[in-house]
Amino acid sequence: MIWKTAGREWRSGAWSLELRDDELADIAFEDRIALRSVRAVVRDRNWDTARLAIDDIEEGDGELRLRVHTEGLGADLAGTLRVIAADSRLTACLDLVVGESFWTNRTGLVVLHPAGVAGEALRVRHSGGRHEATRFPADISPHQPVVDIAELDWSHAGLDVSVRFAGDVFEMEDQRNWTDASFKTYSRPLDLPFPYELGAGSHVKQWVEVRARHAERLSPASAPRRRAADVVVLEEGGAFPEIVVGASTAPDPAPQPDAVGSAVLVELDLATPNWRAALDRATAGLPLDVRFVLAEDDPAALIAGAQALRGRDVARVTAFTPGGEAPHVSDVAAVASLRTALAEAGVTAAVVGGARSHFTELNRERHRLPDDLDGIVFSVTPLFHTPSTAQLIESLAIQRIVAAQAVDRAGGSPVHIGPVTLRPRFNNVATTPPPMPGHADLREGYGPQLLDADDERQDAEELAAWTIASAAALAVPGVASVAFFEEWGPRGLRRSDGSARPVAAAVTALAALSGTRLLHGASPDGLLWAVGGVAEDGAQTLLVANLDAAPRLVDVRAPGGSASFALPPGGWIRRGRVSAPSAATAPPSAGRR
Repeated sequence: MIWKTAGREWRSGAWSLELRDDELADIAFEDRIALRSVRAVVRDRNWDTARLAIDDIEEGDGELRLRVHTEGLGADLAGTLRVIAADSRLTACLDLVVGESFWTNRTGLVVLHPAGVAGEALRVRHSGGRHEATRFPADISPHQPVVDIAELDWSHAGLDVSVRFAGDVFEMEDQRNWTDASFKTYSRPLDLPFPYELGAGSHVKQWVEVRARHAERLSPASAPRRRAADVVVLEEGGAFPEIVVGASTAPDPAPQPDAVGSAVLVELDLATPNWRAALDRATAGLPLDVRFVLAEDDPAALIAGAQALRGRDVARVTAFTPGGEAPHVSDVAAVASLRTALAEAGVTAAVVGGARSHFTELNRERHRLPDDLDGIVFSVTPLFHTPSTAQLIESLAIQRIVAAQAVDRAGGSPVHIGPVTLRPRFNNVATTPPPMPGHADLREGYGPQLLDADDERQDAEELAAWTIASAAALAVPGVASVAFFEEWGPRGLRRSDGSARPVAAAVTALAALSGTRLLHGASPDGLLWAVGGVAEDGAQTLLVANLDAAPRLVDVRAPGGSASFALPPGGWIRRGRVSAPSAATAPPSAGRR
């Protein structure tokens, strides 16, 4: 199982970058990161991204040339992405020729700025020549922090960086909303109509010019940072979050694995013919966390959904509107309808609300939620924008920022995070209807099973360490529960035959800490993570993960004392009173990365 594919380094003079598939990643000047990446994207009318296949790579004096073509989604574009480096300047030039006409929401270059620039001063030149002084947002910005961009200038990590854009008007969004470790500057402003047509024979031509030099004066915030010490400091605060597992959305027949966690999260789209079968299969001894998706054309479906909950152990329930001004949000009207339906059905349960999709929608639409909810919910999908393992790992530090901001926005209400999945369970920005099962039973499965939601890394040894790290990132005081993956199936803790994946041991170890007092803390570098629990008798259990590509020795300092752990690449360890003996878990592919 491949967890991380090595990139290809390219250097020219003071500039360097890593070619990761079609992404120009970690663009550095004299080994200091100037940009997280530059990438060409081709997105269809549903915001799905066509693969940009590389036909040839040519290297010359100060130049890197990629010959590329699109694959999938009906996109037929081909051309070049060139990188030219000279002295303090690096330019990325895109020229794509459209074969057959293609309707797109976005095609062109995107620039990712590292998340570490948050709060830094930012100077903007707009397309009309006007200049503006602002800052990269410190808190995660719900809306575009900068629009109408022709040039950006900032200082960070010992560099003064300037980026000029040509070929279109650009704007910026805060990708931390989706747990990406970046700010993204992209072309074609969102207030223009989309999708738009790329006519046959037309060209998409854009370029981005990056200039860098050493900062004349280094403030403490912008000074080059040394590698963080391998120390994780934990403090006690609140209760360890309940660990919840998503109901399987895979086709029958179902295995009979042992239940894991405190509840099962089941999402029921009331417009589908098999939601009752999905509810019945999810009811297997654990309380239910029920998420209704309303049927817009059938208001009575919610009444039927509420009645179907009678006699079942329901921990909490919410309802999301699939359309309207704020799709996939449990707004005032949706929650009012839910409460009425529950009362008529005689069902008593905590009523929660939030966003069915990402923190993004919760951040943007918090004002649409009722003030008297019993909890706030949202999901985490780190591979929404790109499927790279680097993105998966980088998201961990942002998950902690997202969790802390969600708790702050919740105003004292408990926060329930999940499902946490690798790929999206549904496309919340699609402009076409989702695929629907054709039967009232589960022979086809439902939801994510009908989409391109599988990921081969579900079987990876390293996913267990990533899950420990994700829980450590999300477990801030005020987070009441975290839901991971599914019970079984392609996206599950177990395979469809019931055999356990490596990630099952990690989720089981986390679930064993439910009911303890939480030990939590930030990572020193986004790669080393630790989380723990304190039992009533004072005994500590620690879970520690290493997402680095190299072995690490980490010192965990907790109120009950310090402990040192030697961790292999992509490995994790548990120390304390757990059901299995303490052991470091090393992925078999660790030596090949």
